[in-house]
Amino acid sequence: MAKEPINFNLSEVAEGGVQVKLNRALKEVASNILNPNTEAKKKRKVTLTITVSPNDKRDAADTVIEVKTSLAPEVGVASTMLLGMDSKGQPHVNELKSGVRGQEYIDTETGEIKTDTGEKVDDVEKAEKVVDLQKRKEN
Repeated sequence: MAKEPINFNLSEVAEGGVQVKLNRALKEVASNILNPNTEAKKKRKVTLTITVSPNDKRDAADTVIEVKTSLAPEVGVASTMLLGMDSKGQPHVNELKSGVRGQEYIDTETGEIKTDTGEKVDDVEKAEKVVDLQKRKEN
């Protein structure tokens, strides 16, 4: 049997190192496809790049083989932020938990009544101070 003129079998190069890298990349792609937080039909990509750097005599070349993946990103998670400013001019940001601004809800895990931002109503009522709007000071 005649010897092949190109004897550079990717599964044998660098003692199988290229095949190991390719298998690792394919495992990443499979995990990304199976991740329910990514789009199912988005295409994934595995790229093998072979860089050849010949010497000055052109009788040998250093070769580097890179394996890269291009995966589907995880889908975003939506939420609503409530924004406001307190009497001291400090901005406040809270996640809207009830679904409607100002609406209380019952936490299904604890059974507690909570504000639209998830604070226990009992705690909020205990902590609130009465403000005399005529005098603009706290009592």
